[in-house]
Amino acid sequence: MTIPETNVMAKAVAGHFYAVGVGPGAPDLVTLRAVNLIQSADIIITPRSAQTDVSMARQIIEPYLQNQEIIEQAYPMERNLEKTLHVWEQVAEMIAERSQRGQSIVQATLGDPLLYSTSCYLLAQLRSRLPEGWIHIVPGISAMQTVAALSGECLTLQEDRLMLMTAHDLKEVEKALSCCETLVLYKCGKKIAELASLLERHGLKNQAFLVCYAEQEGKQFMTQDLRAAAEGKQGYLATAVIHVGRRGW
Repeated sequence: MTIPETNVMAKAVAGHFYAVGVGPGAPDLVTLRAVNLIQSADIIITPRSAQTDVSMARQIIEPYLQNQEIIEQAYPMERNLEKTLHVWEQVAEMIAERSQRGQSIVQATLGDPLLYSTSCYLLAQLRSRLPEGWIHIVPGISAMQTVAALSGECLTLQEDRLMLMTAHDLKEVEKALSCCETLVLYKCGKKIAELASLLERHGLKNQAFLVCYAEQEGKQFMTQDLRAAAEGKQGYLATAVIHVGRRGW
């Protein structure tokens, strides 16, 4: 069988854009394809919250950087669609201009580019600005996969249903508990206490596994006791896997 050129030996092509998932935090969880593209690209864009001076995506890929131009793109980490779209529209314009110069561009993003990622906004803006076939997406290990691996528990078995959502609206979270066997919640950091109460009401107190800053050296925190976790100050990057039950064949 012939291995396609776009597999593990992929190299960034002049003028092309790559949305590259770099995983949850550990540099050795970045895929080989991602490393090849990062090392061969002319420009690397690493998003960071406007509220911090640190780009987690850049920290992850630091061991693989060589002489590329690095652009740390700040974005408003708030629930304001207009501001968010404005930022990524400007970035898309910059990428289109660099593409016309023949430069290859990688945007490195935490986790996977298509799961609650800044790449989703950027990809939508680029489709009308770059030629067909010049936009590429490289999957990364997601927080969901990472938390499941750390817990040692299966996400799904037989006919189980898996749901993925944010923890922002706990009324919707409560509805979801009756619609699946495994529920994954992103962005739990500010909702841990309320989530603990919700799970206690549904008899699921011991069925959740929470991880904050998964695979980030010196910061990772794991627990099955959400009530105790709520008493501490946990970060925004918190993901919970809730095992509601099993659904057999």
